[in-house]
Amino acid sequence: MFLNEWLNKLSVSLTTDVTAFAPELILCAGIVIMLLMRLFRALDRIHLGTAALTVVILALLANFVQNVDTSADTWREWKAVDRQAVDLFGGMLVYDNFMIFMRYVLLGFTALTIWLSLLTGIPDREDSADFYCLLLGATLGMSLMASANHLLMVYIAVEMASLPSYALAGFLKGKRQSSEAALKYVVYGGGASGIMLYGISLLAGKFGTAYLPDLAQCFATIFKSAPQGGAVGLDPMVMLGTLFILIGIGFKLAAFPFHFWCPDVFEGASAEVAAFLSVASKAAALALLARFSLELAGWGIGSIPDGATTRRIAYYFGPALGVFAALTATFGNLAAYYQTNLKRLLAYSTISQAGYMMMGLTTFTADGAGAVLFYLVGYLFMNLGAFAIVAFLRNQTGSEDLSSFRGIVRQSPLLVVTLAFFLFSLVGVPPLVGFAAKFQIFGVLFNAGNRYLANYPMLAYTMYALLVIGGINTVISLVYYLNVLKVMVLEKPADEKVPTWSIPFGWSCFAGLMAAAVLVLGIFWNPLAESSKKGAAPFGSRLKPAGSVTRSPGG
Repeated sequence: MFLNEWLNKLSVSLTTDVTAFAPELILCAGIVIMLLMRLFRALDRIHLGTAALTVVILALLANFVQNVDTSADTWREWKAVDRQAVDLFGGMLVYDNFMIFMRYVLLGFTALTIWLSLLTGIPDREDSADFYCLLLGATLGMSLMASANHLLMVYIAVEMASLPSYALAGFLKGKRQSSEAALKYVVYGGGASGIMLYGISLLAGKFGTAYLPDLAQCFATIFKSAPQGGAVGLDPMVMLGTLFILIGIGFKLAAFPFHFWCPDVFEGASAEVAAFLSVASKAAALALLARFSLELAGWGIGSIPDGATTRRIAYYFGPALGVFAALTATFGNLAAYYQTNLKRLLAYSTISQAGYMMMGLTTFTADGAGAVLFYLVGYLFMNLGAFAIVAFLRNQTGSEDLSSFRGIVRQSPLLVVTLAFFLFSLVGVPPLVGFAAKFQIFGVLFNAGNRYLANYPMLAYTMYALLVIGGINTVISLVYYLNVLKVMVLEKPADEKVPTWSIPFGWSCFAGLMAAAVLVLGIFWNPLAESSKKGAAPFGSRLKPAGSVTRSPGG
């Protein structure tokens, strides 16, 4: 009798878990199918880009169907389902609005990256199976990073995202820089993974659990005992464990001073791979950082009735995270000044953009997480668009060095104009989406400063300082972005008699679509703001009673 009841519960649990996990299962099935296709001689001659794109679109559709109420009479009345947090697979993963939003970002971006690779011809037919299997595998790992609810799953997800990324970085066979980039990526990545795993072992050994909500309860117990504004006696093991885990996340985020791999890897990898790593890797790392930091601060588990402990945790961790955010943004912008390779310049730009997004998380609020989600969507279009233009220019000139693009506006005004859209958006010039994204980040910093001013002035001044630093860095970044356009528009080309390029229609469509998204989202940004706010809603449910997170029957 007991066995039958247990089996029934297990069956219900697995059905629920597998259904919620459907998009990731579609990615897994796609990887297996593409590998099997290479076993047949007739199918071995097919370029698998279209197959990979189909798999990703199916995963996107599965995520859409799961989370949209389509029972209304017309599609205009369809509404997104408001998901309560549900543990999957015994608590290893969590299924909530945040995970759903990040799925849309990661899968949508992967689909656009595959489209770009089909337009530029990298990879070729022979290597397409390997390339797209690695790409889908990395996407799968990044999706798990966004939904990890257990430290063991955090480590597994980071490794699942990292290992395919190492291979993608060195995918240009016969190119010395590409092999060097992959080697550096592996060495730095292996070191960061080891440090993270050691940190996980310290926290799990100290508290006897690796389940994030349980760890949050343990952190709350420590900080509740501290007087307001007084010192908290943290165990060195807790401090080191938390620090080591954050170092592993900082590596994936390319945050200062764990950014060393980023410029070399981006320069050595193809522009298509660099674009994927610049957005998808950052998005997954930021999602993991938000999940880890906000869960430990008490958001989303409902264990802190008055929020006092959350504010105390923010009091200690907010300034530390803010310092790294400020250093990351400032270093990225200053280092970009001296770059002559466009991919390397965009690599440092990526580092600085990560700094801006980290600023939103220093507030330790759901509003801050929502601002980061908004920024990620805008960053997706403007950064992918910039790398796409680099890939198109590389195909035309055979070079990615800025000096090779002098006066190139005479040969292709369209590519230069669309690149200007993306660069100005990265700066934050209105009415482009980059302005709206930075406005969101700066707005939550200002509001958080006002909220913390009465009881935690040091934390409030940290928010205001980050606001000022972010503004200064925005002005600084304008210089090197404008320099790129100056070279392309104002400087004379080496050969005065250059023909106008005939740009393929697919290139024009892709660049035009990215530029249109940057402009439209910058003007009509309220729907995206509402969606990102809903995506961050799981981190704003502080007033629920303790233990109210819904767990699957098998959890």
